[in-house]
Amino acid sequence: MEAPGAYRCIECNGKATELYRDYQRGVLRISICKSCHKPVDKYIEYDPVIILINAILCKAQAYRHILFNTKINIQGKLCIFCLLCEAYLRWLQLQDSSQSPDPDDLIRYAKEWDFYRMFGIASLEQTAFLIGIFTALWLARPRVLQTKADFILLLKALLLSSYGKLLLIPAVIWEHDYTHLCLKLIKVFVLTSNSQAIRVTLNTSRKLCLLAIVSGLLLENGTIYLFQRIGWNV
Repeated sequence: MEAPGAYRCIECNGKATELYRDYQRGVLRISICKSCHKPVDKYIEYDPVIILINAILCKAQAYRHILFNTKINIQGKLCIFCLLCEAYLRWLQLQDSSQSPDPDDLIRYAKEWDFYRMFGIASLEQTAFLIGIFTALWLARPRVLQTKADFILLLKALLLSSYGKLLLIPAVIWEHDYTHLCLKLIKVFVLTSNSQAIRVTLNTSRKLCLLAIVSGLLLENGTIYLFQRIGWNV
């Protein structure tokens, strides 16, 4: 059992000491929140597919269940995998714009280096985006990020809510004339998920979440502009 107050009610975000009580022989009783008098976490009885669908629909209750009431620690691996997908897509577009039939080892090495470079650029852009969000939140409301635990929880929420970048894989596989539009829609979906993750984690207003997302985008685009000025193809 977790420490007291480690769980959260998915309806009102109030703290809870337990999610359910086990009466043995497979009999479970979901705990009732003392604040809103609703089940603390109804999702503990739901199929993971239903939870995923609710998360895709950006429901706050699903986000609270995942962030506060489960022990999901795949945010690091998910971040790396999403960056690899983004780097591969950029690398693929770069190869399409500079086709070379020469099978020389030097050419192959250069193409491999281009992939590593794209991964590095994608990583720096993601870092700039996160720094922009944290800076805006700290400047607007310093009390929301007082402790290291608050910082780590928000970082985890932002990384997990970026799962929409996995849609880059089918965008590459099923390539068609509207790929650019698909990428824009994926970007909007990821930003919407990031905004909901901030709102749920910090229990704050939509305006502050929007401000944080815009700040992250500004710093990210500033980083892209800097790379372009250097002469890098991003």
